[in-house]
Amino acid sequence: MTTFLLWCLLLVLCWPLALLALVLYPIVWILLLPFRLIGITVTAVFDLLGAILSLPGRILRGPRHLRT
Repeated sequence: MTTFLLWCLLLVLCWPLALLALVLYPIVWILLLPFRLIGITVTAVFDLLGAILSLPGRILRGPRHLRT
C-alpha cells in the first residue's frame, strides 16, 4: 500500500517519471528473478548441509519422549 501511495505522489509531482517507473518495474523484476532463485537455492543448500552435519548428534541424542 505504501508503494502505491508513493507512486501516486510521484504521479502528481512528475507524471513522466511515474509512467516510466510503471513501465520499467516488470522489466527490472524479470531481470532480478534469476538472482532471487540463486538466493533461494544457496539457502536451501546451506540448510541441507546444516541438517547433514547435525544428523550424528541428533542420532546420538536418541528419541524424544512426548509429554501427554
